[in-house]
Amino acid sequence: MPSSTPAPSPAPSPAPSSLRLAVARASHPVLSRISRLPRPVPFLVLLGLLLVGLFRGGVVGGICTGVVALFVAWLLYLSWPRLTTSERLGRLAVLLLAVALSAVQFFPRS
Repeated sequence: MPSSTPAPSPAPSPAPSSLRLAVARASHPVLSRISRLPRPVPFLVLLGLLLVGLFRGGVVGGICTGVVALFVAWLLYLSWPRLTTSERLGRLAVLLLAVALSAVQFFPRS
């Protein structure tokens, strides 16, 4: 027989900061445009930039991987409040990898 006690309601989340609201508001037109593209296009563009960055190297490679890192950071910032802890950790790992790749492109070991 099922229990008659109601499930606990989730804790209310704090109100978003004015900076988060401003970034979300400014990002809306770009996100709307990206969402209208065929699903593979944003992925393929980022993959292309990452591959160019890895194989080209130097300043051009650093800029390409830097653009990927900035895009990932932007999406992470926008989605952070809705992510679970494991999703946050996974996305942070991807961001750190992109930043590390960009730094290696700009400052290679001689």
